[in-house]
Amino acid sequence: MATTVTLSSKNQIVVPREAREKLNIGPGQELLVLTKDDRVVLIPRPNNFVKHMAGLHQDVWKKLGAASYLKDERDAWDQ
Repeated sequence: MATTVTLSSKNQIVVPREAREKLNIGPGQELLVLTKDDRVVLIPRPNNFVKHMAGLHQDVWKKLGAASYLKDERDAWDQ
């Protein structure tokens, strides 16, 4: 979805209805504002960051073998 919005004289924008519906956000919802090079990214602020991040990139750790990685790191502390 690509929609054009206009920055108001108070430096405000309106999040288009289609985007609000897709993200299931409404009045009072906090958004995180991320800047990346030449763009701004708005994402809904999670209610609970711990729950939101739980399991993130678990497929990467399965391939690497997290238990083995941790053991190697801890063994290196003793050296």
